Amino acid sequence: MFLFIGGITNKEQALTTARDCPYRLVELVPELSYGESDTDNMLIQGDNLDALKALIPTHSGKVKCIFIDPPYNTKSAFEHYDDNLEHSKWLSMMYPRLELLHQLLSEDGCIWITLDDSEAHYFKIIADEIFGRRNFVTTFIWRKVDSPNDNKVAITPDHDYVICYAKNIQQLEFKKKSDSSILVAYNEPDENSDRPYRDRLLKKNGKSSLRTDRPSMYFPIKDPDGNDVYPIHDDGREARWAKGLITVGDLIKKEELVWKKRKDKWIPYTREYAPEDPTRPWPTIWNDLDTTRQTKSHLNKLLGYESIFDTPKPEDLVARTISMTTKPDDLILDSFLGSGTTAAVAMKMNRKFIGIELGDHAVTHCQPRLKKVVDGEQGGISEDVNWTGGSGFKFYRLGEVIFNENGSLREGISFDALASHIWYGDTRQSLQQSTKSPLLGVHNGIAYYLLYNGILGDKRPDGGNVLTSKVLTILPPHPEDLENGQKVIYGERRCMGDARLKSENIIFKQIPYDVKGR
Repeated sequence: MFLFIGGITNKEQALTTARDCPYRLVELVPELSYGESDTDNMLIQGDNLDALKALIPTHSGKVKCIFIDPPYNTKSAFEHYDDNLEHSKWLSMMYPRLELLHQLLSEDGCIWITLDDSEAHYFKIIADEIFGRRNFVTTFIWRKVDSPNDNKVAITPDHDYVICYAKNIQQLEFKKKSDSSILVAYNEPDENSDRPYRDRLLKKNGKSSLRTDRPSMYFPIKDPDGNDVYPIHDDGREARWAKGLITVGDLIKKEELVWKKRKDKWIPYTREYAPEDPTRPWPTIWNDLDTTRQTKSHLNKLLGYESIFDTPKPEDLVARTISMTTKPDDLILDSFLGSGTTAAVAMKMNRKFIGIELGDHAVTHCQPRLKKVVDGEQGGISEDVNWTGGSGFKFYRLGEVIFNENGSLREGISFDALASHIWYGDTRQSLQQSTKSPLLGVHNGIAYYLLYNGILGDKRPDGGNVLTSKVLTILPPHPEDLENGQKVIYGERRCMGDARLKSENIIFKQIPYDVKGR
């Protein structure tokens, strides 16, 4: 179902925009790159729709966590964003970008979107369609204001929403919140235990605690004096034990049942030990993070001039979302990078990142900020994560389209770019090649090869770009060692007949005619 409440005038265009968006090259800008030269971190300047499409062949299914803070469509006309879009146009702008973000997410990944009441509820409709309602995790509420509003209005907007979806809810793993205050409920180690502990009644209390609720859990236990003890509530009603007959029997066998005497009666308890790393579930209301005011102050101090961003998100907000669902070296993506917060936090938390930003502030704001992070700046979460600097990033701009308006391959495309597009086009997966080779990989038992741009060291017709008997003998063998395993070979031309191709179980595809741009 595709439904926008309030209507949408260009629905069909929204459905096809991502598909029809051309593939572009991303071109390195060395003078704006900084830090370690072998980094995978990417800061891309350009329209995020084009940039996301450019990333599909190389990063599809690789991104563990996406955090985006898109324009809220609040009619406030930000200088650096067109934040005054008509409602239906805003939804149409978001839809194709969400489609591409969905493709980039790993199966165990998730996406976080910050919005306010202007579009949050409408946004969920298109997100449900793209990600599936079953993959909706929850909506968190972030308190963005920490001081009273003196404006003469009846209601002040003190919060934003942080909406979370999984790529596949069954594979997403959330880490619980560390909370040492849980240890307060446990006794300190003493003569009874060398670990913090607490004793809990074996008798079930509260809801569903009667014998009639679980008859099989009403049975006698021998106390230290040899008498039968039954679970009985203080008001005389027959209760039940909190554990079953087999479990209780095992506790008795291991001498782990704790007996305490109260008013001449023995009462059984079970001993519970404190966890080494106490945790609890995350609440959905976040009022313990930095606010907009604090974040603006941090940015102004960091950049040395007043920030142009009216609604920057604090580092600890982004850090919380990243820490809940990722581990070091996971890939984080933000396609509405803004002031660069997500990339800064990712570096400080030892995650890889891809940040995309459209305007000049990719150079005037994001790049200088990330340079300071590499140099060890101490704002935001730096102290909390013991950040002292390091890492780096490469700066890119979007280049020429790979395919022309007819869908044909443009001249001069590099081997790596073409290999990534061919592999993705045939397998719908990103290329995993670690070293450049004519053998791109194996998918569903089929080996894929690319003869292009002198990959075999010789650009003459009989030297590598053309499929000949000689070239066939020097190609890497089918990796799965299949006898006469099927091969798909892309090349500029072939000098082998149909019968020979069939006998070798080869499907030949000619460059550029069999390379599609859609």
